[in-house]
Amino acid sequence: MAVIERQDELEAWFHEAGKPREQWRVGTEYEKVGIERDTARALSYSGRRGVRAILEGLVSDYDWEPQEEEGFLIGLKRGNHAITLEPGGQIELSGEPCDDIHCSNAEFSQHIRELIDVAERFDVAFLGLGIQPFSRVDEIEWLPKRRYRIMGPYMSKVGTLGHRMMKQTATVQANIDYGDEKDAMAKLRTTMGLAPVIGAAFANSPISDGEPNGFKSYRGHIWTRTDADRCGLLEFCFSPDATFHHYVEYALDVPMYLISRDGHYIDMTAISFRRFLEHGHQGHYATMADWQLHLTTLFPEVRLKQYMEFRSADSQAPELMPALPALIKGLCYDADCLGAAWDLVKGWTFDERMTAYHDSHKDGLAARFRRYTLGDVAKEMVDIAWEGLARQHALSRRGEDETIHLKALRDLVQQGLCPADVILSKWQGEFRQDLRRLIDDSSYKLP
Repeated sequence: MAVIERQDELEAWFHEAGKPREQWRVGTEYEKVGIERDTARALSYSGRRGVRAILEGLVSDYDWEPQEEEGFLIGLKRGNHAITLEPGGQIELSGEPCDDIHCSNAEFSQHIRELIDVAERFDVAFLGLGIQPFSRVDEIEWLPKRRYRIMGPYMSKVGTLGHRMMKQTATVQANIDYGDEKDAMAKLRTTMGLAPVIGAAFANSPISDGEPNGFKSYRGHIWTRTDADRCGLLEFCFSPDATFHHYVEYALDVPMYLISRDGHYIDMTAISFRRFLEHGHQGHYATMADWQLHLTTLFPEVRLKQYMEFRSADSQAPELMPALPALIKGLCYDADCLGAAWDLVKGWTFDERMTAYHDSHKDGLAARFRRYTLGDVAKEMVDIAWEGLARQHALSRRGEDETIHLKALRDLVQQGLCPADVILSKWQGEFRQDLRRLIDDSSYKLP
């Protein structure tokens, strides 16, 4: 592995990823929490009906290729798709880069059919929620993956809720391309500015440890108590002069987690990447593979790699899962819509952004901002995305454009509601605070 000799190589790596408009794609990552139906407990990794058994069923019945680490089955691959596991056994599908949201929706639908087919044999359910609703964090088994043996103890030192983030939460994430540095910074600035609004619109984690937790997106709040060095909103992004250099400077000063050498992880939590780059560590020197790994351990609301990752949304019910990539594509893949989206939030001060960010976790779309609510902003945001998708005119085989994947979210937002509002209303009403009724209602079902 070639050693990095100059810091500008790190910036060049971002520049190399620019693509012409016709090559832009959308990728989606879908995380899901699983439970045992009879106990409502989070799935363990091991055991007769644990996560490993689910993966083995997918291998035997649906031609997935197993991926192992130290003899443990920790993931699957099939073509351009991958199934990976989060620290608490949450199952994630990493979809292929798709031309349109019709493709994204098709891959997710196939994944759910396969997953449920296997899970039902074990009396296991997967939930359209952003957090485990019943099991407490100390009741959830750690995934036997080497990197978590380093990350877990470190998170206990730098935040109070890091283990909850790792073991209880689930998200849906959209990934998009950029044309060049100017385009990347415009997308980064706009979506970082909209992060409180997006988080509020997708808030879906109001019940945990068996009862309401006081938040619409407890998952979002958990991230604010995980690690201040690597999470949240990045103030420099809102400068009109922000460049790849500024993102590199930010990433260089974040403490590292680890590097990989000869198949083994080495604990690097004592130093920043800047120090590693300048001085090395215990005979090891920084490579581009180390830099790429380090970037995956940064957790801002929008993350820059050789594509952009949007990380503000709780995991959703199946009908709302495609809404996030649809929203991001609609906002970001039409220049006029990207500009209109920035206009919604460009006048906010950073203090106002931070207030809105925290309030969105607690109050969702009802959070107040100046003379209006985040729900008011969300309505305009979704309308802009709708227009963007209509302009892009990517049609399904049935002749429908991509706005069909935004409709469920638009209907909710027009009522001033996020998914958590619906859950809490049912919890106090028809569910009669019965967790099993919440689970039955939230379980993924075969179409």
